[in-house]
Amino acid sequence: MVRLERFTQDTVLVHGLDAVVRRMRALDALWPERDGVAVFNRVYLAVTEEVARRVDAGHFSDARAAITLDVRFAERYLGAVAAVAEDRRPPACWQPLFQFRGHPGVRPLQFALAGINAHIGHDLALAVVDACRTLGCAPRELEDEFDRVGEVLVALEERIREDLMPGPDLLQIADPLTHLLGAWSLERARDAAWSAARAVWALRGLPDVAGEFTQQLDAGVGLVGRCLLTPLRPAPYVARRDH
Repeated sequence: MVRLERFTQDTVLVHGLDAVVRRMRALDALWPERDGVAVFNRVYLAVTEEVARRVDAGHFSDARAAITLDVRFAERYLGAVAAVAEDRRPPACWQPLFQFRGHPGVRPLQFALAGINAHIGHDLALAVVDACRTLGCAPRELEDEFDRVGEVLVALEERIREDLMPGPDLLQIADPLTHLLGAWSLERARDAAWSAARAVWALRGLPDVAGEFTQQLDAGVGLVGRCLLTPLRPAPYVARRDH
């Protein structure tokens, strides 16, 4: 089992994205290539490495804020991985991906987008709030960093679809896959995450209401994830034996 570092505020400042990248690379080495969570992990690793390159290149006006947001964001995913490794229940948004990670009827692109759905639809909103608490600021002060990280995600979505979409020889599978995935949009999910982050922040003085809101957000994103993971080819038939 991979031991996951606990990201404290000092970790963010001292180790930053390097610590996140090390954890994701360790997971990539641990899991089989076809594993559904591993498929998402490789996508997320590519995104994180690109964000790190842009931080180094001065793409972000406030590098500390960008690093804090990205590390808090990653902590949510790594926390779900740790929960499953320790036989605890992950958030509802992550449960479909972990449940179906080995299903032979689910395509790699579905695994990738189900993970992105969980991470953007649920984790990103809470990561914004986590970062605001760490930095002592309001969400509006992180909007530029949020948008720039979002630019990386949107730019990579097209590449992900191209890399993982079945070729012309698999049209029988590609047709329902295209129909299923056409109903989901990363850009819309990102916009919804920003609205949810602002709502959670506004409700911070009402913990019961905020808790109910985040619980419903988690459940709703999990439902979308389960739809994205609809098997598109049947699992191998195993004959029953009557005893």
